[in-house]
Amino acid sequence: MLLLQVIVGGLLLGAIYALFSSGLTLIWGMMNFINFAHGEFVMLGMYVSLLVVMYLGGGPAAFGFGAAFALFVLGVVVYLSLIRYVLRGPMLAQILSTFGLALLLRYTAFWIFSANFVSLPQTSLSGTINVGGILMPIPQLVAGVIAILLTIGLHLMLTCTTIGSQLLAVSEDRGAAMLMGIKPDRMQALAWGLSAGAAGIAGALMAIAYPWSPSVGETFGLTAFVVVALGGFGSVPGALFAGLIVGLIQALSAFWFGPIYKDIVVYALFVALLWLRPQGLMGKA
Repeated sequence: MLLLQVIVGGLLLGAIYALFSSGLTLIWGMMNFINFAHGEFVMLGMYVSLLVVMYLGGGPAAFGFGAAFALFVLGVVVYLSLIRYVLRGPMLAQILSTFGLALLLRYTAFWIFSANFVSLPQTSLSGTINVGGILMPIPQLVAGVIAILLTIGLHLMLTCTTIGSQLLAVSEDRGAAMLMGIKPDRMQALAWGLSAGAAGIAGALMAIAYPWSPSVGETFGLTAFVVVALGGFGSVPGALFAGLIVGLIQALSAFWFGPIYKDIVVYALFVALLWLRPQGLMGKA
């Protein structure tokens, strides 16, 4: 029964990994652009949640929406003020731009919030429920279920809506999309907003259940790259399955070998899989 509880906990955590990784894979699939600041977007979503609770007295719905909205706006601003200019430059400029942005956001958070770990005050989601003998903390359960639903919703938006068709059209052929009346800059700004918004709400969901500090963005960034590469760059369903797999492997590794070994096992299996299947689980060869 304890092992089953560990498995469920790993899958719930993996669902949140999938949500913020889906934003990273959206940017790669649309623009072939790597955002090294994506982990910091998750971290900022956590702090936005804290500010909403502390100064506005908002509950989970309020700080979830607040984190998603604030990071959506930040994503659009980052694209309009930085990304659309470095896209015209060499790959090195693209890499260094978001790496520098990650450092700027991280150390600004250190300056404002300090290096101390913080956590949200108790919310209406606190407590534990017993499901068939499995004890599940309500915050982790709610966060995991919402993350899965939002990741599926993002995939459906990309594949079943007009906006999704326009986003995919720009990713396939920017020039042809312009001839069809689609404005690539507007679509790419929207993609950055959606990517950052997904990271923000994932951060809010993580904040419900786990303490954090400004340095957590680096860990989330590495996890997102593992999930995206494992699932296949550009594939939201791949990010969903890979996120669940990574969360499960981390939980089982911590249970069997100890918490300090969980990342070692994940990265070792990740390298082994990419050696056998470089395009990831659901990526195109």
